[in-house]
Amino acid sequence: MPRVNRTAVLSLLIVSSSVFLLFQLYYYRKYVSKRLEHQTVKNFLALAQRFRLPVFLVDTAALTLLSQDALRQHDWLVRELHCSFLCTGRPITSFALHANQWKYNSGFLLAAEQKGFELLEFRGEDPRLASLDTLSGEEIPLHFLFRLHGYIIQVVFLYERSGNYLWHGALRLRGNMNRNFAPFKQLDYGRDAGVYDRPDLVLTVLDGLDVRVPRNISRFLSEQRHARFLECRYRDARNFLQLYPEDSSPAAVDFRRKVKSLLHLATQTLARLNIPFWLSSGTCLGWFRQCSIISYSRDVDIGIFVVDFRSDIITAFTEAGLTLKHKFGKVEDSLELSFLNDDVKLDIFFFYEEGDIVWNGGTQAKSGRKFKYIFPRFSLCWAELLELKVRVPCETLDYLMANYGASWSVPVRTWDWKSSPSNVQENGVWPLAEWAELIQVY
Repeated sequence: MPRVNRTAVLSLLIVSSSVFLLFQLYYYRKYVSKRLEHQTVKNFLALAQRFRLPVFLVDTAALTLLSQDALRQHDWLVRELHCSFLCTGRPITSFALHANQWKYNSGFLLAAEQKGFELLEFRGEDPRLASLDTLSGEEIPLHFLFRLHGYIIQVVFLYERSGNYLWHGALRLRGNMNRNFAPFKQLDYGRDAGVYDRPDLVLTVLDGLDVRVPRNISRFLSEQRHARFLECRYRDARNFLQLYPEDSSPAAVDFRRKVKSLLHLATQTLARLNIPFWLSSGTCLGWFRQCSIISYSRDVDIGIFVVDFRSDIITAFTEAGLTLKHKFGKVEDSLELSFLNDDVKLDIFFFYEEGDIVWNGGTQAKSGRKFKYIFPRFSLCWAELLELKVRVPCETLDYLMANYGASWSVPVRTWDWKSSPSNVQENGVWPLAEWAELIQVY
């Protein structure tokens, strides 16, 4: 019988014991961490309930775990753990509160302090009070960060805007604030201002706690990923209007009314088709330059990525009461639609992505000449125009400079769409045999 190597056995026992001990330490730390995280959330929700603050869960990690597909998989993985959904392994849990439910309650903040919570409060100007005449509104709460046991509870204040949507402000550290208070780069909310449709809420039980969550979680998470909001440049607009006063004639006032009605109709129609659009050309310029529309432009311009084109878009607009004025091009090349409503034209330009650029086409009906307008790539942000929530290119200045050049801030009343834009190029001629199909004027 071979002799047992005592040294090898002892080494094996030491390694096995060490691995088992490390596993126990890992599991213990994870268990303690989850208990502290759960206790922090529990204490906060108890305070919110006591002071009748109807906060609701907006934490993206927690809501992702609540989505249907993830929920089934998650049950198998963590069924044995006590805190399965609110304990996400992140040091932050985010809640939101409708700002009209918040009355500055020193009792709530005092009770939170007595529970051991530390508070870092972020305030800012109320954009709803900003106008072209006064930019100094009262400061409003934007975000509260509560810290306990090293964990952060973020409360995002949501304000109703005139476009019937909810807005939250950006979170900005001021000079005297503690930059080590929280892992700011991990916050779901506050890097930029954001906007949301008002979500329907449902009260449910998560990890033994009563928690309000959005009824349609997938939709809310989708909104959150694309929520970035650009505020109108009120100060620059005021300076512009001092140099170039706004036209207040009855015709201009009537035009603004018609544009608002048309934009509202376009927004509703395209929303039903689930087609995103953005303000383009002169309509985008008016928003960026003067927080309004250009009264002498006489039309509304919007852009749509051609990948979002749907064959029933013309039918949808005509059923909404608009008249098709022209249809140029085809889905594969230089598609453009134009509708008329109450003497105001709606031009829809379809954009094509090619490498690091995007472009839209133009067609001269009488000659068949084609034109191409080239832009740098851009992403989409939300904005507000005429009390409507609309999209604009996030890189608005780059977009406008491509189209209008460095002198975009100077009004130009005489504009030739074939030669005036800085980014226009000749793009050939439509074959004469295809004019009947590709150049349709009504």
